[in-house]
Amino acid sequence: MKRIAKCCCEQTTIEVDGDPELYGLCHCDSCKRRTGSAFGVSAYFENDQIIAKTGETYVYEKTNWLGDQKRYFCKNCGTTLFWTLSEMANKTGVAGGCFTDNPLPEPKFTISQGDHVYPWVKLPDHWDRTVKSPSGDTIY
Repeated sequence: MKRIAKCCCEQTTIEVDGDPELYGLCHCDSCKRRTGSAFGVSAYFENDQIIAKTGETYVYEKTNWLGDQKRYFCKNCGTTLFWTLSEMANKTGVAGGCFTDNPLPEPKFTISQGDHVYPWVKLPDHWDRTVKSPSGDTIY
């Protein structure tokens, strides 16, 4: 299945094929600040699942607990649409909420990296609290 994530002004997009390998909610301070919300919805696709990118982006670079990160956001409206992490070089993260025309399925995990989760956020008990790679190694 092909999906297109769009920024708020719809001038910048990223098109993917298939479901994300990793998909969940992150409550770290960085994701909360990036989204202005209680969490970020993060969908990680293998780089070969990326079909196309359109529009102009600016890049914000930072280093955090996942290594070097590049966040790509729309040059026109400022929406953070996708990002890359040095620790996950073969994947591209996409803001899950930007898939509005053909939404992603239910997330599979939630993480907080020791930062505080808002007590009023109630998440399903069946979601994983530890994220593992396809080979079984713990990622978070």
